[in-house]
This record gives sequence, C-alpha cells and structure tokens, in this order.
Amino acid sequence: MKKIQEGQSELVNDTCTDCGSYADIGAVIDEFDTVLTLAREGDNAQSELQAMAEAAKQRFEGVKSELKAIEGGQELRLTFGYSAEKMIFQLEHGL
Repeated sequence: MKKIQEGQSELVNDTCTDCGSYADIGAVIDEFDTVLTLAREGDNAQSELQAMAEAAKQRFEGVKSELKAIEGGQELRLTFGYSAEKMIFQLEHGL
C-alpha cells in the first residue's frame, strides 16, 4: 500500500474522509483524458466512423471530430469537453 501511495501523483486524493475507505480514483479517471481515437478497416469504415461522430455530437455539446484516412482504413478522433463525457460515450457504445 505504501509503495502505491509513493508512486501516485500528488493530485490523487485516495481516502474518503467520510467513510475511511481507500480508493485509487485518480488512476481510473484522468480529467485531461478527453480524446477518443477509433480506427476501422473495410469498405464501410468511413460511414461507420461518420455515424459514430454524429452520435457523439448529438449526445454531447461541443464534441469535435476529425476523420482521416490511414493505411488500410479510416481513423476518427473525437475530442470531448470532459473526460466523463468520453467515458459515458464509450460505455454507451461498447467501446
């Protein structure tokens, strides 16, 4: 336990003062993790990723998307306003 505490960031608050429980929340949720990158291959890659970008924009305000060709397919880069939005989107779409 001591080794874990020494290795973690000073920004991590890992003790619940109300219940005395230990939780390493900072290791799971990073407030700056707002970019989701998806890659698809095949004939339907572009349409699948465009549909994904549209779903993200409809679900969350201010989502930015960038679709580009990569070797063998397409890559979509979604930038969310908050890391929680990214996580919710991933859960809703099984990513």
